[in-house]
Amino acid sequence: LGPEQLDKIEDILQTDLMEVGVHCVVLLDTAGNIIADFNNNKEAFDVYSLAALAAGNFGAVSTMAQLIGEEEIFLLYHKGKKENIYFSKVLADFLLITIFGHDLSLGFVRLKVTAAIEKIAKILGA
Repeated sequence: LGPEQLDKIEDILQTDLMEVGVHCVVLLDTAGNIIADFNNNKEAFDVYSLAALAAGNFGAVSTMAQLIGEEEIFLLYHKGKKENIYFSKVLADFLLITIFGHDLSLGFVRLKVTAAIEKIAKILGA
């Protein structure tokens, strides 16, 4: 990624996700390397451990999907007592992690994440 692409992606993450109330958003590659991340600074997240575990989790679930005949898994969702985590695949090589509270509905977050992914995919040349 070049600096111009990264700036555009960061603008999308900030405007389309953080400004609507998401607590944390992380774009990473499938190996767990962080490309961009934003946090509302109200919650403390170890973003590096989160990225590594998310990449491993997505890889494991994708392998399980193949065992049952699915080619690929495009999203994962984990609901917690305080926070929810929504994982989405961005093209073939990237993942987007979105952490949000119960003040935002899953449907709203899915809508905003889908729109952000479409914009990011265009920047990445897909």
